[in-house]
Amino acid sequence: MSQEIDWAQYASDGFYDELVAAPGEPRAVARTLLADIGALGAEELAARQEAADVSIKEMGISFTVYSEEGGAIDRAWPFDVVPRVIPQREWQRVEAGLKQRVQALNLFINDLYHDQKILADGVLPREVLAKSINFREQCMGVDPPLGIWAHVCGSDLVRDADGTIYVLEDNLRVPSGVSYMLENRLVTKRVLPELFEHYAPLPVDDYPSQLFDTLAALSPRPADYPEVAVLSPGIYNSAYFEHSYLAQQMGAELVEGRDLFVDDDDCCYMRTIDGPARVDVIYRRVDDLFLDPEAFLPDSTLGVPGLMRAWKAGNVALANAPGAGVADDKVVYAFVPEIIRYYLDQDPIIPNVPTYRCMEPDALKYVLEHLHELVVKPANESGGYGMLVGPASTAAEREAFAEAIKKDPRNYIAQPTLKLSTVPTVVKKGIEPRHVDLRPFILSADRQQVTTGGLTRVALRKGSLVVNSSQGGGSKDTWVVSEDLPSEPLASSRDAAERLSQTQD
Repeated sequence: MSQEIDWAQYASDGFYDELVAAPGEPRAVARTLLADIGALGAEELAARQEAADVSIKEMGISFTVYSEEGGAIDRAWPFDVVPRVIPQREWQRVEAGLKQRVQALNLFINDLYHDQKILADGVLPREVLAKSINFREQCMGVDPPLGIWAHVCGSDLVRDADGTIYVLEDNLRVPSGVSYMLENRLVTKRVLPELFEHYAPLPVDDYPSQLFDTLAALSPRPADYPEVAVLSPGIYNSAYFEHSYLAQQMGAELVEGRDLFVDDDDCCYMRTIDGPARVDVIYRRVDDLFLDPEAFLPDSTLGVPGLMRAWKAGNVALANAPGAGVADDKVVYAFVPEIIRYYLDQDPIIPNVPTYRCMEPDALKYVLEHLHELVVKPANESGGYGMLVGPASTAAEREAFAEAIKKDPRNYIAQPTLKLSTVPTVVKKGIEPRHVDLRPFILSADRQQVTTGGLTRVALRKGSLVVNSSQGGGSKDTWVVSEDLPSEPLASSRDAAERLSQTQD
């Protein structure tokens, strides 16, 4: 039997740790979890990690990374077995904040494609919209079902050293990662089933049915059982595993652009062996510009000619709606607190990370003088690419960024370097803290729903703050649990089980 893990030797070096308040002092909500994991010992925990890696390969959970040479590499999904735990009371506040945020963003998007009152009232500078690469003139005046544009949103949350949770960014175009959230729970149950003897994390496996209900609510034929399709760019897309997984779990059709066509009646049909079958709702995982060669890029082979016509006619629903990406802009992100106050007359429940808008002269001056200590991000890059992490940058990199910022200030924001929270993570030599963020998913149609927890992404490289899987990051299972757990000193797994049984008698 391997020696128990000594949590007194675990130190997060000044960062907020999600499970350990101080060396040897677990957070109340994680006390029993750390007792159970500690009792396993480092060797056994490493064996469970290896079992998880094997399980992921057997289950075919993968993602695609594109190399600089232009090739696509299919990799097993990187996963760490130690779960992240969030108290249910704290999560209720986060859930309310996410619903508030997405409600305001949908009102904002709808306003931009109609009266643009927020511009007329001077809350959002016209320059922001004028230089938005995701604003679609083709969507002006369109009224999508229920007035909702972003039906699926993935907002990235981070926690700073003082415990404050911030929204880092909003993903409203084609947010990905939810399938890995679902699979992470399955893998954890498979390789560490004993943890669930003492914990009952809120379920996540109802997401596919919630997603289907969200999509079905958009159907132009509400009296009939809707035909829902997941539109994928195909097998070479980095998120193809997720496309196929969600289609299977929802009982929806997985299609590519060539499987669909728009007929003279401006309705969308799917080619089947029994002849054309009308499609009511398309959960599209194809970017706007490739969606319809008649409306956008004429040489796109990924989309469906005439699809925008069918959508504008109200004969097919698209989720997310074309043009929703106008709010998926890091400069727009910097205005979200004002957007919430403007449309809802409420203060934001979850704050933004303090952000410098380089388009503002005072902010630009400050950013250029403090590049060495800031994180600078371009407006529309994703996946952790294209940004400058000041403390880890070279003088040459800062000089190049300074020139780029001065050339186009509207395209950049800057933020302080946050001390991202950590979670214990399995490494070769035992267990060490690694930095994490969290991506919950918010569904919006006739009602709003938020995943319980979300996808916790972890920077597996020591000292790294980059959690993106394409750059060496991985993920963890995320538990939202009740705080009504034992609060005695940290003990062995057997002692923890005895304590829990006493509280239940």
